[in-house]
Amino acid sequence: MGPGAIEINRYQTEITDIVRRRGAFGQRIKQMPATGHPSRYFEQLDIPALSAASAFTDPRNVAPTSAAPNRIERSVPLKALVSQINYNLFDIEVGSQQQQFAYLQAKDLSDAVEGLMRTHDKALWNGTDTSLSSPTTLQYYGATGQIAAGGNVTNLAVTDLIVDNLKSIIAHMVSSATFEARPTAIYANPVLLDLIDREMKTEFNVVLNTIDITGGFRVKALATQAGNLPLIPDWTIPYTGTPGSGSAVLPCYIVQEDLIEYHWLTDPNPRVFQLGLTGSLAHQLVCVKFGAVVVKGASYAHAQVNVTR
Repeated sequence: MGPGAIEINRYQTEITDIVRRRGAFGQRIKQMPATGHPSRYFEQLDIPALSAASAFTDPRNVAPTSAAPNRIERSVPLKALVSQINYNLFDIEVGSQQQQFAYLQAKDLSDAVEGLMRTHDKALWNGTDTSLSSPTTLQYYGATGQIAAGGNVTNLAVTDLIVDNLKSIIAHMVSSATFEARPTAIYANPVLLDLIDREMKTEFNVVLNTIDITGGFRVKALATQAGNLPLIPDWTIPYTGTPGSGSAVLPCYIVQEDLIEYHWLTDPNPRVFQLGLTGSLAHQLVCVKFGAVVVKGASYAHAQVNVTR
């Protein structure tokens, strides 16, 4: 302050915001309306294909052998996510009279929805439930748990090459005589994908190509017997230990995305409900989302690879 000058605090009208929001996985898997609670479907495990000894017969003395398809009923219990945001009437009116951050109320509501979806995206992989038939927690049965329970899990030692083993696992999946598995992506924490990138350069002097995925996001691609599979970095996939220590375990997931479904109720997006004014004249808005994730064919269409480094 001085003659002819008074300095007051002023702020930019935009709030710096690069806070983490959605992950790629939840935007790439199939969104399906639930059939009810639980959501039910059938999975076919085999067709009535006879062995050669039973199928071939004397053309002059035909003796057929009966066979039947192998189908099983599956169910997915729906789960609920909810969050609430309160707008204090006094604060809203002060902000309106100051005429600063005019978009703030809309931003806060949008952020509340995005925050719910961030929790949703984390739980798609890491939900703590352990069963689709007999739920044990209120959370999703995460994709990591479902794939691990399928049993198609490979552990790589410190000295094992990551890329060669990934290609070998995918080749065995594609070569199945029973299931027509076609993996479409490899998901891992960015730390593991960086190790793969370094290994390709060090061992093979190869720089991986890039391809587009959700929203124009470009990622590296690995050439396999299932085609060029995107190596999608997903920050929601955790790992244990410190890479380079020899005891860190970094998992990656080879998945067929069209067989991973999110079964939603009423709407695939969160819905916002405005409640009546409280005694303190606060506006209350509640975000709600109902649904659950299911990994179909967990034992043959997907695989988990645990890399020790």
